[in-house]
Amino acid sequence: MNQAVKKSNEAPLGLASIRIVVADDHPVVRFGVKNMLMSEPGFEVVGEAEDGDVAITQTLELEPDILLLDLAMPRLPGLEAMRAIMSRSPRVKIILLTGTISTQQIIEALQIGARGIILKDSVAGDLSQALRAVLSGDYWIGGERVVNLLRALRELMEKAAAIPERKTYGLTPRELEVTTCIVEGCSNKDIARQFTISEETVKRHLSNVFDKTGVSTRLELALFAIAHKLVALDS
Repeated sequence: MNQAVKKSNEAPLGLASIRIVVADDHPVVRFGVKNMLMSEPGFEVVGEAEDGDVAITQTLELEPDILLLDLAMPRLPGLEAMRAIMSRSPRVKIILLTGTISTQQIIEALQIGARGIILKDSVAGDLSQALRAVLSGDYWIGGERVVNLLRALRELMEKAAAIPERKTYGLTPRELEVTTCIVEGCSNKDIARQFTISEETVKRHLSNVFDKTGVSTRLELALFAIAHKLVALDS
């Protein structure tokens, strides 16, 4: 059975496999993405990373063709990791994986050098097409292939100007999720279980949130989040 799996993942005769590093703090996401790639001929997962620092190290050491990078990574957020990688290894093509992303973050990611953005909800349907689009020299944005990046950026900037982004005080998508959990009264253990991360990682997220919002307790954070509409409250 193992031989059959390996065979299905081999590149067509005479072509080298596309080498990929998968960086996401969720082991389940990494496992799922690897399985999807194994079912596609010509793709090879050569490395994994569970946080932004490891993503940088793995990418610089392994020099993959493509890095699939979670936007909300522990220790170093995806956009910061991408900046570090692009300054030292601009050849790698980076596709962001994310649960949610604002228009402004899409613009920033593309300006730094991202070649694609895939929402995790649609990764099963989009991953293969996105990889092939990026490998052919195009981009993948909003669930479709984009050939003209300048036009796409212009449209995104017009959209961002027309619809002001909600103020988030610099919180990452994961930090906003943790903030929502705090408002709902979750403990660190509850949050760790919900997002399949360690309690130490939860504490690190909370420390970052406290620094960015200027609060010092969970109660102050909950009140701040409600007052500044950082969380959506059920009516």
